Amino acid sequence: MLAKRQTQSGLPGQRFIDPGVLARIDNLELVARSVVDGFISGLHRSPMLGMSVDFAEHRAYMPGDDVRRIDWRLFARTDRFFVKEFEADNNANLHLLLDVSRSMDYGSGPVTKLEYAKFIAASLAYLSRRQRDRIGMITFDNKIIDTIPPSIKHFNTVLHALDHLGAGGAGSYHEPFAKIALTLRRRSLVVLISDLYDTPRRLLSAINQLRYRGNDLIVFHLLDPQELSLELGDVSSVEDLETGTNLPIATSQYRDRYRQLIRDHRAELERCFGANQIDYIFADISQPLDNILLRYLSDRERQNRTR
Repeated sequence: MLAKRQTQSGLPGQRFIDPGVLARIDNLELVARSVVDGFISGLHRSPMLGMSVDFAEHRAYMPGDDVRRIDWRLFARTDRFFVKEFEADNNANLHLLLDVSRSMDYGSGPVTKLEYAKFIAASLAYLSRRQRDRIGMITFDNKIIDTIPPSIKHFNTVLHALDHLGAGGAGSYHEPFAKIALTLRRRSLVVLISDLYDTPRRLLSAINQLRYRGNDLIVFHLLDPQELSLELGDVSSVEDLETGTNLPIATSQYRDRYRQLIRDHRAELERCFGANQIDYIFADISQPLDNILLRYLSDRERQNRTR
């Protein structure tokens, strides 16, 4: 309800966060800047990643402090050097884990799940850069495809990789995540973006490997509207994008049962992840990104209060 009220009130820049509009912008940095700046300008206070933008107090300048944080107006009044302190004066690691398996290449509308995942990843990377956090990304299908280690200088590297990203092969989680867990050498914010086509039990087992060293985990679950409704008409078969197998199906006969299974799958994922303090955010890829970002920021604020 919160997201609905916020959307109806009309966030500044909202026209830039419709996926159909974003798909026509051939520049991921422009997409990320349009999404984030337009969204943030509509919020009074934004609990973003890493270091808070909220000023807390001054303290005396010490040798080694960043001179860019000196308050020159205060110096003009006092003839003494002071630096600005913020509420959370630390830099975090953001690890973006992006599923590029073949099923992510599906889309019944203007964008595919993979394109929508790129919009989310670029937007979170832009948010993270605003906070001076270290940004890294790992792409995977049933194996690790590409790795960009976290660095404060890797925003453009991540955008370049996203821009040239294509769908891979069949998907799997356990083996890639076991290897990824070995690379998380310090506490990080780990963001998984995927369509989560596996059983909740196996997904939880795989994702729990990433909780080493107390990492905070966020899962974005992306599905296309057709995957939610099965409104395919009276087709006789569908293709499994992971295996290429044609599956016979009578959509009108099994549509209601299929929809119930999808609802049950989502509910079980939310229950399992919630019980293990893993944030779960569902995204219908036909919906604007403001709902997703608002849910993300609201969840981060809530978790920061309770953890």
